[in-house]
Formats: sequence, structure tokens, C-alpha cells
Amino acid sequence: MAEKRDYYEILGVGKGASDAELKKAYRKMAVKYHPDQNPGDKEAEAKFKEVNEAYEVLSDSQKRAQYDQFGHSAFEQGGAGGGFYGQGFDMGDLGDIFGSMFGFGGFSGSTRRTGPRRGNDINVNIQLSFAEAAFGCTKEISVSIYDECETCHGTGAKTGTHAESCPKCNGTGQERFVQQSMFGSVTSVRTCSQCQGTGKIIKDPCSTCRGTGKVKKNKKYEVNIPKGIDNGQTIRLANKGEIGENGGGYGDLLVTVYVQPDPMFIRKGFDVYCDVPITFVQAALGGEITIKTIDGEQKYSVKPGTQPETVVTLRGVGVPNLRNPKVRGNQVVTLKVQIPIDLNEKQKDLLRQFYKDEAVNTNESKSASEEKKSFSEKMKDLFKE
Repeated sequence: MAEKRDYYEILGVGKGASDAELKKAYRKMAVKYHPDQNPGDKEAEAKFKEVNEAYEVLSDSQKRAQYDQFGHSAFEQGGAGGGFYGQGFDMGDLGDIFGSMFGFGGFSGSTRRTGPRRGNDINVNIQLSFAEAAFGCTKEISVSIYDECETCHGTGAKTGTHAESCPKCNGTGQERFVQQSMFGSVTSVRTCSQCQGTGKIIKDPCSTCRGTGKVKKNKKYEVNIPKGIDNGQTIRLANKGEIGENGGGYGDLLVTVYVQPDPMFIRKGFDVYCDVPITFVQAALGGEITIKTIDGEQKYSVKPGTQPETVVTLRGVGVPNLRNPKVRGNQVVTLKVQIPIDLNEKQKDLLRQFYKDEAVNTNESKSASEEKKSFSEKMKDLFKE
């Protein structure tokens, strides 16, 4: 099976494209590859299905968030798209397309105005520290959203009254008209000019919401930040967005996290990277040092003769895996050997003597082990000065 193309690439938009940009790109591509425009062209038909599959995913905020995080693998169990012949295709969008092509209503997509419509999703950003992202936390956020008007309970009508069926369209939300086109007289439909497609007329609007049925409200929510979340990832709070139209459900609240940089640690996936300085003596002779991890301090034994830029790995002390917090990444430590500066004369003489002894053959009576011990003592004394 051929590898699936990137949905953004199919529609010719960037990952940050707005809903309006997505819809515009989709319309353009759908018109280009529609079977009616390309009769008998199997390649165009396949591309038309591909365009519809891409738009079905990217136009749905929940599916888009999953796709942005996991790619096509997010929909491997059953698939995300059905294309033109699948369950996800929106005939109303196709009606809009042909309306723009020929100047009439096409498949009468405006009838959707009178049916239930889901509310808008709300996007918010929050800042997290490095530790909060690694180990999870709870954050309280405040959002301003449109919710049901408590005075009229969403009807938009003044207390004691109710909305009436639009006399112009008889409650359908659309009006028919005849238009001359290249095909002759064409009877089509358009959004009712009196009720704006709602199918209802409110003669006495609610004074609180002015007939809209909804008002702005400030709401607070607690967001549970999972362990291991990374910079730029999004948490979805279902049905915490804005109220829908005509009995439609609430939208979602999409919380995108931004992780503040840590002065010591750098995260790559679930691994943590850092630099740890050691002295020239520790590198030469070895010794125990303390390494800071995201859990706290940990002891580590430096081997004698450790070279500059030596990399060591502390296993299982990295960031918890987002999908399985019991599994953690590693901490990758680069040992930075610090070369001493501003040595006094005694220290310089000891170093010169050491390198002199290393450079010449000696038949001194001292054994190799005694010589090594002598040097160790010299080095310890050297940096005590």
C-alpha cells in the first residue's frame, strides 16, 4: 500500500492554517478534481476522494489535534476519512462549492442553518515550568465564552413570548428563486433574507441577550496536565467550549501548553540532556561527584582518566512517557573538564615536574606503583593550594 500523503500538503496549506483558509483551499481542490468536471478520469476521482478525506480530518478540531500529534497513525484502527463516498462528507460544503461556480444554491446547503449546529471550539494557551510538564500538575484557567442566556434559556425571546415561524420561508430558512444561467432557467434556493436562515422570527427579543439566546460568560476550569506532556501539545476538554445553535452541542476547549526553558536541562523526546562540570583532578584521579536530576541529586563515580566531553547515561531518570508514565527516558550527561587558571608558582612547578617525569626514561629505584602514588599525592596537594 502506498504511503499516505500529508493532509496539509494535499490541501496546499500550512499547519497553522485557519478554518477559513482550510475551507477555501478545500473548495478550490474539490472543484478542480470533482468527477463532474473530470468525467471518466480515475486519477481525478482518486484525488477528489483524497482531498475530502484530508478536509474531513482537518476541519474537525478533535481529529486535527490527533493528526497533528500522531499523524496518520492516529486513525489506523478504522481510518479517519471516508472521502466523498464515506460517512464524513458534508453535502452542505459541496453545495457551497457549486454555488460559487454557477451562482446558485446547488445542493441547498443553507438548510443546515435551521438544524442543530455544534458550538465553536475555544483555544487557550498556558505556561508550564519544565518540572510541571515532566511530572504533571493541575492548572486553573479562566475563559470568556458564549453560553446560554439564563434570562430566556436560549430562546432569544422575551419572557412570556416565543419565536415564531418565519412567514417568508415558512420556517425552512431558505427561499426559492429563478435565475438565468448557461443551462437556461434554473430554480434554486438561497438563505432567507428575513430570518437569515434560522427559520424563526423573534418579535420581542430578550433584553439580556438581544435575541441571540446566548451571552458572554467568564468560566473557570481545572485542567489536569498529564505527566510527560511536551511543548506545543494540546489537551482537549470535551464540551467546554461555546454553546451551539438550535440545540446543537457545545464545542470543545483546546488547551495548548508552552513549556518554559530550564536553565540546566534540555529535553529531547523523553530524554533529558545536561552538562556537568568536573575538576581537572577529578578527571585525572577519579572520584565521586553529585549530579542534579529532575528527581533531585544523584551520586556518580567518575573513572580515573576521564576525558573531556565524556558522555554518561543515567537510565530511567528522564521524563515519564506520556502514554505510559511508568516508563521514563534517560538523562544524558556530558562531563565538562574545567582546566584550572591562575595557578601559583608551586602548582606550576609540580605540573612541570610531572610532565618532565613523563617525558624521560627513569631508572629510579621507586616502583611504578610508588611513582603513581607519588603523583596522586602531588596532584591532590597541587589543587589544595
